[in-house]
Amino acid sequence: MCLLTGTLPISPRESIWPAAAPFGVARRMRMSHKIFLALTAVTMVTLLMHYGSHWSWTRGHLCSHQAAGPKAKHTKVAFLKSHKTASSTVQNILFRFAERNGLTVALPKQECGTQFCYPKPFRANFVHPHTLPAHFIISHMRLDAPEVRCVMPADARYVTIMREPAAMFESLFSYYKQHCQTFRRVPKGSLDAFLEQPLRYYRPQDKNSNYARNTLTYDLGGDKDRPPADVAYARSFAAEVERVFSLVMITEHFDESLVLLRHLLSWDLEDVVYVKFNMRTPASKHRLTPDLASKIRAWNWMDAHLYDHFNASLWRRLAALGLACVDREVRLLHAAQERLLRRCFGGWRPLLRSVGKIRNKDLRPWQPLGQVDILGYDLPANLSRGFSSSTREACLKLIMPENTYTRILMHSQSVRYHQKNQQTLKP
Repeated sequence: MCLLTGTLPISPRESIWPAAAPFGVARRMRMSHKIFLALTAVTMVTLLMHYGSHWSWTRGHLCSHQAAGPKAKHTKVAFLKSHKTASSTVQNILFRFAERNGLTVALPKQECGTQFCYPKPFRANFVHPHTLPAHFIISHMRLDAPEVRCVMPADARYVTIMREPAAMFESLFSYYKQHCQTFRRVPKGSLDAFLEQPLRYYRPQDKNSNYARNTLTYDLGGDKDRPPADVAYARSFAAEVERVFSLVMITEHFDESLVLLRHLLSWDLEDVVYVKFNMRTPASKHRLTPDLASKIRAWNWMDAHLYDHFNASLWRRLAALGLACVDREVRLLHAAQERLLRRCFGGWRPLLRSVGKIRNKDLRPWQPLGQVDILGYDLPANLSRGFSSSTREACLKLIMPENTYTRILMHSQSVRYHQKNQQTLKP
């Protein structure tokens, strides 16, 4: 390759300096050349470091130790949707992924509503036959792992999410105050009064007693009423959960958990963007003092044991991935979310409103009884009309509550089921 226009290639043994150049000039020229080469090398390394992370990201990975090459996306996931843990946000991520990729989501049969006949333990016959065979199962259930395995492929990845027990129980108490018999016994619906003497109000046989003690343990199929002295049961149950689930996410570290989810499933960044669901207005929340939080953890001692165990496990996995890498991925996730919101809603964000003020009824989340206001999303009034119908629908799905989304998925999958059967019956 010629280095200079109009000249022949120079042999490595030849000097590029003019033969007649004085010694001092030649020395300065050689020094300048070395400096130029050094600066060029530094620039190239910097560019490779900068763009290399981008290239590896677009191939599905950001961390250098995982950049061996892209992997096929994993498309079989069983998500245990626990209560009041940001699980509706995860559910929306999974719903959208399944729909974009033409995958089937196992949905509850009509008699079960939008949950798998919860609080009964899950049974395979709770699944609507039009939603089988399934790639995903995502709706609320009380876990019975062998029964779920009857529905899901053998290579499905099992995922769930846990929340700090004090915050979780405060939300449960607020959300189900009028739906749980235990909570309805408490004078003036006072969380403080309940925690002073929980056994005065709690009855294990009560309707919806699963919301009143160790709800996370119950959702996972465990015994919510084990006495606090039974430490051996708590340890063995945590070990069983660990055997079933490939990943336990943590609500308080939601974005970091999504990084682990993305790596577990070999998904792209855009596959895990989200908006938050089922938030409450500030007036609907009860401020937790350290004393109240301590009482909640004591009452929900099994949930506290599980949370502490899997929170520590999460951070061990994040450390193994590399905290600097995780931090970069979280920043990129936030940037991707901003891009998506701008693409979907222009210069405006979807509007957070209480349920009664949302104009589009399909965007209204479920509102529990009592004095608790759930927030949902409404479309900006001046939303651009330049979208294609498919883009507009995809943007609507981003903010669609689970009841509406479940109904739409049920309809589309039933249509697909009938079309497939009709083709099979053709001679």
